[in-house]
Amino acid sequence: MSITYNFEYKDRLKACFIGAGGHSFRNIYPTFQYAPIDLVAICDLNEAKAEAYASQFGANNYYTNYHEMFAKELPEVVFIVASYHANGRVQATDIAKDALKAGIHVWMEKPTAATTKEIKELMTLSKENKCYLMTGLKKIFMPSIEKVKSLMESSEFGTPSSLYIRYPERLPTFEERQNLRNITGFLDHIFHPGSIINYLMGKIESMFYQREPHNGGCIANLKFSSGSIGTLHLAGGIATSSPLEYLEVVGEGANIIVENGVRIKYYRKSKGLGYGRSSTFLVDQEEAPLYWEPEFSLGQLYNKNIFYLGYVQEVLHFCQSIQEEKSLEKGTLQDSMEILKLFEAFCQTKEGNLIEINPKKQP
Repeated sequence: MSITYNFEYKDRLKACFIGAGGHSFRNIYPTFQYAPIDLVAICDLNEAKAEAYASQFGANNYYTNYHEMFAKELPEVVFIVASYHANGRVQATDIAKDALKAGIHVWMEKPTAATTKEIKELMTLSKENKCYLMTGLKKIFMPSIEKVKSLMESSEFGTPSSLYIRYPERLPTFEERQNLRNITGFLDHIFHPGSIINYLMGKIESMFYQREPHNGGCIANLKFSSGSIGTLHLAGGIATSSPLEYLEVVGEGANIIVENGVRIKYYRKSKGLGYGRSSTFLVDQEEAPLYWEPEFSLGQLYNKNIFYLGYVQEVLHFCQSIQEEKSLEKGTLQDSMEILKLFEAFCQTKEGNLIEINPKKQP
């Protein structure tokens, strides 16, 4: 994938940005160097920060009220990176609703909302106002995860039969999960493994989980609508010095592993080695495992975290979908709906019970 620099685009989208926090400073604003974006204004409740960000990232104006910004700037698109209300609801959900009503396309950082009901409301507004709404599900734009998806779709890999994914998150107690204010961290983080699971394996039909009391670790057994199965390991208590994530997908005589988000191993289908008689562990070269890992010596774009973590790719997908009038393929409201179904399943059901998330239709 060849990248175009911002100044090289002939046509750029007139954009506003709501939010002047650390995450957006590090990871979202810098993506505009490589996207067809004309950033005209920034809004934040902290006027000094709004002014500083406008100066830093080349916006002409800054505001503390986004309604005023919408009315004066008339943007085509808005980027929203906000926090949570005191009651635990997602601030960006309400802002996105106002933007859609104003006829503005929306890119928003996850989580999209705190309930599936709110997702349905956003779906209605998006459709009524003919506006795109995309959530920044960076994990499914990571080159490593996109590579896994393409390998899974090859005839050589066969039908994806099972998945294991580990993510460093604590599952709060069931009592804590009854108050949204206590679980904003869990809501925020479940979007990461949840997006990968939905992207690679499709809808979850049912789930069964157990939780340990020492660190809040959790093992959830998943069954997908396709008939395949999976395990979500919320590894509460993992060392912060450890690589945080691990993914493995099994096909038919083949499996793919992603370690630390950038190291991919593809164990291809092979004839294997004769048991008890083979003098070497080396399979034939055309059947040997494939291995990918980036080098971190050159000043290449792929060595920037905003590329190998998928930030630039998701912003480009949003912009290009609007400019080419194509439907969003990833980061859709339907994607967020499936992730929030998983979130609500954890919140509404005690451990040890089978939870139907997308029940199989009866004949």
